[in-house]
Amino acid sequence: MSEAVAVPAIKSDQDAHPENVGAEVVSRLARWGMALLGGAIVGLGILMAPLPGPFGVPVMVVGLMILLRSSFSAKRAFVKLQRRHPRIVFPLRRLLRREPEVMPVAWQQVLRFERMVLPRSWRFARRVRLSIRGRSKA
Repeated sequence: MSEAVAVPAIKSDQDAHPENVGAEVVSRLARWGMALLGGAIVGLGILMAPLPGPFGVPVMVVGLMILLRSSFSAKRAFVKLQRRHPRIVFPLRRLLRREPEVMPVAWQQVLRFERMVLPRSWRFARRVRLSIRGRSKA
């Protein structure tokens, strides 16, 4: 009878070479630096959010992109947040894609904000879109 035994992988002598260790240290320092930069940019976006204009949100999205690409714990926290609050995080996920859908996300947020704040008789964004769409088809 043959039994299967799991044997841990043995690192070769090449992996312990000082050049590889130096490259590993540089890689980790670069990852930490990018995580700190991303966190600083997110913080800057939060500070800019109360200012007039939509300048805080794009800055926060760029900082979050940098932070999520360089920090495993930030990715884990983002996934947990996404599972708990999918409706809130989904527009942000659409902006974090390689080819972000900026205009559809912006329009969705306008409609969501309008539905949350204005009574049905005062809502105008959907009517404007339908009137523009009707004109372009004619």
